[in-house]
Amino acid sequence: MEALEENEEVEQTAEDLNSLDISDSLQDAETKVPEEADSVSNDVPGFDWSSIDTSHLPSSYKTNSHQEKKLLHIADHFLQQYTHVCPDRKPLFLHPVNECGVEKFVSTTLRPTLLPYPELYHWSGCASFVSNYLTMEPLKCPITLPSSLYSPTTILKYQRGNCFDFTVLLCSLLIGAGYDAYCVHGYASQEICALDQTQDLCPLLRKPQEVPMTKKSRKYRVKILAEPQSKFELQQKAKKEEAEDVEKKEEEEEVVTEVQEKPKRDPLHGLRVHAWVLVLSGKRKVPETFFINPFTGNSHNTMDDCFLGIESVWNHRNYWVNMQDCRKGCRDLSFDLSDAIRWEIMLPESNKLLTESSERDMDDTKENEESFEMPLSWVARMNVSCREFENQYSQGKKVIMYKQAKLEKWAPYVNGDGLVERLTVYGDLDCTEVVEVTEWFKNREDMLDMRKMNKQTQLTTDYFKPGHPLLLKAHTYTSLEAETGHSMEFYHKARADDLQKRVESATEMTEYFVGRDDFLHIRHVEFGEREDGMDVAGTRPDVHLRPIVQIKECFHRNPGKPADEDIEERIFMIEDDSIRLTYHLEDHDTIASKVAFLRAIQRDRKEEEIFLTRDTCVKYQPWSSEKHKNVLHLYKLLWELRKEQKELKHQVRESEAEVLNVLKVREDEETNIKLTVSMYNAAKRE
Repeated sequence: MEALEENEEVEQTAEDLNSLDISDSLQDAETKVPEEADSVSNDVPGFDWSSIDTSHLPSSYKTNSHQEKKLLHIADHFLQQYTHVCPDRKPLFLHPVNECGVEKFVSTTLRPTLLPYPELYHWSGCASFVSNYLTMEPLKCPITLPSSLYSPTTILKYQRGNCFDFTVLLCSLLIGAGYDAYCVHGYASQEICALDQTQDLCPLLRKPQEVPMTKKSRKYRVKILAEPQSKFELQQKAKKEEAEDVEKKEEEEEVVTEVQEKPKRDPLHGLRVHAWVLVLSGKRKVPETFFINPFTGNSHNTMDDCFLGIESVWNHRNYWVNMQDCRKGCRDLSFDLSDAIRWEIMLPESNKLLTESSERDMDDTKENEESFEMPLSWVARMNVSCREFENQYSQGKKVIMYKQAKLEKWAPYVNGDGLVERLTVYGDLDCTEVVEVTEWFKNREDMLDMRKMNKQTQLTTDYFKPGHPLLLKAHTYTSLEAETGHSMEFYHKARADDLQKRVESATEMTEYFVGRDDFLHIRHVEFGEREDGMDVAGTRPDVHLRPIVQIKECFHRNPGKPADEDIEERIFMIEDDSIRLTYHLEDHDTIASKVAFLRAIQRDRKEEEIFLTRDTCVKYQPWSSEKHKNVLHLYKLLWELRKEQKELKHQVRESEAEVLNVLKVREDEETNIKLTVSMYNAAKRE
């Protein structure tokens, strides 16, 4: 046994010397990496963990119980066997010291907790909360394990920590929510370890994957022969296209080399220590096993190239060591923890020692391990108040830089206008040319939800939640001045006129309707130049009426009427004093019936009179019945159209007044922004 210990000491010293050689050769790289990592959170002042007050902590933080001491003894024995069997592998992360300087086993540092917030019942809500609530601190040395692991309560109190602190807190929340989650100690890429997302596409800009439509193959179909083409012409065309492609590629390569530098090779690739969360399939109906990066809160496939290897995993009940080859990263790893060949468990149900030589000398330890169970967590109960949960950002704001994009986040009620998120998209890699800005709002009394600003077209689009007093759904504009170009969308089901959208400019206005009983779906109005002295009643005195030149209405097919009685389009030429009607077509018809009334009204001193002649009434109704050839029918139809024309002019004036009212209300809402507070949020109401 003494000889074995001497050999182990020699092997350990040799390993230490090798590690020193590696660290010496990579000393320059190591000094650069922490600086890069510090630049990620350079807006946060430095924090001295040695200055924290631990006097108020419970006794479980400062001492170890009998069960915990026994567990540390078992862990040391397990580590002794591990180093003997695998002398070339890095040391395991088993029992670092806590904030009180007491060694604690990593499994007992987990405290499964279900906090009373609906968002934290799903893994995405837990991951988002941890990534937003905590401030990232890089490891002191990127290739060595941390010497300490603080309790989740202390991490929550000071809202900062390294990757292991993030992982333990997130895993505690996931296990409390019912997930089969594990902490992972392994190796990852520089971008993952340093929280560098400048080469990643912003998740808000990712387009959803389109599901390809499977076309049904027809057994019997006619083969369409292709047109005959000259082979010589095709060859010449192909050569010309190849030459053009080569020229384009050369130009693009020149531009890329000038604008973007080639990514530098990481000298510590495969050596950077990182911790993340493993969620196994099964519980909570998780279909596939996946990883969670605690720094970002994003999920990753287990075959992601960013994760380069795994040393060990643990939860609140046990500890497993990975015995599989990680030369290809995590691609070929099996996460069946019950497989004793691929995963070496520390507290097995039937403990089997790794070597026969140590089996004889450790009979007492074997008996203890067979009946030993993991002690309960030494960490106190975790609590997060409603105020802390709402204000998740330690500095009140969080900024994430992506590839050609910047994402800013605020806690609710931090900004007076209710702004909680802003995405700025740039047109260049240096992020100097702003292309588009999208803002999200919360708790706005005017129900404003999102605003998109296109810096190239200068168009702004406001999106509203249901509940706006004017039933607005979206509003696109360049300014809130009248007749500068506005597009307004409404919640049409809540309106009496079923208006869905209104597009207005200085010369025209178009309205779109949905689900009307009269089957009207489009109304288009053309305006002329203003005349002096024409004011709008009930509006600002500086606004003048625009003369109506033409009103055009389009109708859907009414199946309750014959086609030659169902109007498809009608045009009221106000200045020309004429009306044109176009009827729908039957299925077998090719030419629509039309009727035109041209200056059929003569005005005298008393009243208007209608005169129908061949010159004033022109009709083309090839498929119409005898009823439509009756002059009395046309006379009554014209009288009805004249009445509807007066009503239409009145409706157009009301639409103009509504546009002005919307602009006035929106201007008042933007100058006097008010935020709403839930009746259940007592702290905010005070």
